[in-house]
Amino acid sequence: MSLDLAADHPAPDHLAPGHPATADTAPSAEETRAPLTPNALRAIVRELAEQPDQWIHHVRLSTEERWYRRLVADDDHEVWLISWLPGQSTGFHDHGGSRGAFTVALGELEELSLGGPDQGLLIRRVPAGTARAFGPEYVHDVRNTTSGPAVTLHAYSPPLGSMAHYDLRAGGLVRTSKEGPEQW
Repeated sequence: MSLDLAADHPAPDHLAPGHPATADTAPSAEETRAPLTPNALRAIVRELAEQPDQWIHHVRLSTEERWYRRLVADDDHEVWLISWLPGQSTGFHDHGGSRGAFTVALGELEELSLGGPDQGLLIRRVPAGTARAFGPEYVHDVRNTTSGPAVTLHAYSPPLGSMAHYDLRAGGLVRTSKEGPEQW
């Protein structure tokens, strides 16, 4: 795993998730590797969280929106650093078919997801040191409902190529928009 010390969002095109290969080039063995498992991604973010000297100096706080920076851009996964001030949230979103994991390195967050017809809306507290991992179909909303800032590390495999956003309505989740790397 190598740290990408590029500027804050957006990432350069050559590091953008889902960046297409040229039509004349066959995919390399690395490009055709199977995605990492959610448990492998959980291990990546936990290990990195235990090495704050690798990321703490990059953290910025923004009152306007969550701040984020991609730290790792490999062929089979990527890692993002995100800071959250009180009240900031992602809204319900998916990960474009990527598997993922995140850990709270500093502070505490809340995660909302739908647990199915018998469970309804699930609300989880995610304190510092806790890691969550998920498969390619997972939809959730992550938010800072505390009075202090939080910092998280997120890993995705394959690297994010798109994300859809959803509204929670009486009948369930309704997709409202989709974005790609050019918006990050």
